[in-house]
Amino acid sequence: MCGLSGEINHDGRPVDADALQRMTEALAPRGPDGAGIVLRGSVGLGHRRLKIIDLSEKAQQPMVDPELGITLVFNGCLYNYPELRQELQGLGYRFFSEGDTEVIIKAWKAWGETCVDRFKGMFAFVLHERDSGRTVMARDRFGIKPLYLAEKGKRLRFASTLPALLAAGDIDTTIDPVGLHHYMTFHAVVPPPHTLLKGVKKFPPATIRVIEADGTSRDRLYWQANMTRRPEDAGMTAEDWRDQVLASLREAVKRRMVADVPVGVLLSGGVDSSLIVGLLAELGQKDLMTFSVGFEAANGEKGDEFAYSDLIARHYGTNHHQIFEPHARLMEALPGAIGAMSEPMVSYDNVGFYLLSQEVSKHIKVVQSGQGADEIFAGYHWYPPMLSTTDPVETYAKAFFDRSHAVLKTQLNGAYMADTDVSRALVEAHFAQGRADTPVDKALRLDSQIMLADDPVKRVDNMTMAWGLEARVPFLDHELVELAGRIPPEHKLAQGGKGVLKEAARLVIPSEVIDRKKGYFPVPALKYIQGPYLEMVREALTNQAARDRGLFDQTYLDALFADPTSRLTPLRGSELWQVAVLEMWMQNHGL
Repeated sequence: MCGLSGEINHDGRPVDADALQRMTEALAPRGPDGAGIVLRGSVGLGHRRLKIIDLSEKAQQPMVDPELGITLVFNGCLYNYPELRQELQGLGYRFFSEGDTEVIIKAWKAWGETCVDRFKGMFAFVLHERDSGRTVMARDRFGIKPLYLAEKGKRLRFASTLPALLAAGDIDTTIDPVGLHHYMTFHAVVPPPHTLLKGVKKFPPATIRVIEADGTSRDRLYWQANMTRRPEDAGMTAEDWRDQVLASLREAVKRRMVADVPVGVLLSGGVDSSLIVGLLAELGQKDLMTFSVGFEAANGEKGDEFAYSDLIARHYGTNHHQIFEPHARLMEALPGAIGAMSEPMVSYDNVGFYLLSQEVSKHIKVVQSGQGADEIFAGYHWYPPMLSTTDPVETYAKAFFDRSHAVLKTQLNGAYMADTDVSRALVEAHFAQGRADTPVDKALRLDSQIMLADDPVKRVDNMTMAWGLEARVPFLDHELVELAGRIPPEHKLAQGGKGVLKEAARLVIPSEVIDRKKGYFPVPALKYIQGPYLEMVREALTNQAARDRGLFDQTYLDALFADPTSRLTPLRGSELWQVAVLEMWMQNHGL
């Protein structure tokens, strides 16, 4: 929902109104239903609106509350806003709109920094107090909604996307070696505060920052995942955990139906999205719209999972839309998909979500999606080896990292190489923290707090919002995640992964989609780069812009061009696609 932007000058200089306008216009795809800018001397806020809750102009943004002296820009949705609104009315607050935006303003006034502890939803917001000159920004617990920052001297700019900040100009676009190391090593996951650019930082999830009028600030981490066992849970059986998971997920799905427009489902045919459809049917949802996408096969690998999504659609009688994209359409859409990325992302399904979102947005504005289940309930192949490892960091790195620090040195131009193995150091630091009982718990906590936000969640946000479509992710309901953290790893690892979730699903959906081989969003043409795709990436990596930048060792590139299909990372990703996406993203944004 929406896109926000702003500039605050802590030295009293007036806001660059033209730069703020450019930032806001760059966010137009995220919010096609309305636009607004508020300028007050050294403070300026911009917003593009996607109308989901309170469709009237009373909920337009930036929202100004003249009585409280607060101006707010907000991206996301508070699913429990009706309950919070009622509580605030009981405290004497008067409301002039019907939606969740105004609830944030009143909640800040009533509860201060602790207001975020009460919020159930996905959000990034920035508010400014007229009388104190104080600015407050916050991001939801899992970073579902993005927030990027660019500071220069006493000037702070912020926006929902990195390209929006680039549109404002005057940013250091030098490549950050730490961000580049993470991109090339940690499967394109670049943890906050880093991005690939030295002049742009990411605001971290689960954080609220209070910035005083003079520019001094303080952060509070208001939530952390806890992967430890509780003594009172010692007697819980597998069936007890199954029932609690199902009850919690049912509530999470129900919460995400709050909207003043219809809500559909992105139905891949896997257990996660199928379970969402089944629970919505149980909740009495009628005429539910579901959507699936598939692609042409390549190198003998099938490009769709329609058999399973069709099965679920027939079982529940949904208004189903099956979208098939031929190679020509995929090729045509790649520049747009790469342009929609706030940061370069290597997963092939980016273009899948991009094309799917384009079609879905013609029918509906809000969908639920199954992201997060694998990171919360241990669905990936690298979790079982963690159960018996004596070296958790090495076991995790061997399964997840695209390459070692030593190998990266032979592939990157030395000028762009980080001095130390920053990616391995990040994993070591996270694994050394408390609040995780076993190596499996450590990996789940790392993935749910770091990898999730900067891979699957970012992918879904970027690709859906490129078409003004809001995606909600019930598996990232924080109460469900807290429950999952308490469950012993053996219940999650059972049945090849996600055992406890699969057992819950058996009470709801057909077993055919539960006992199938784990699937992914298949886009085989980008995994086995051949023909016109090889020509496209070769051009991007050898043109004048790429040569001037000189990111990669030429011998390495020549080896990739010679045999692209065999150079796959441990996660079965194409090395050639990884380096090509990075260069194409840089060129797309004129860097």
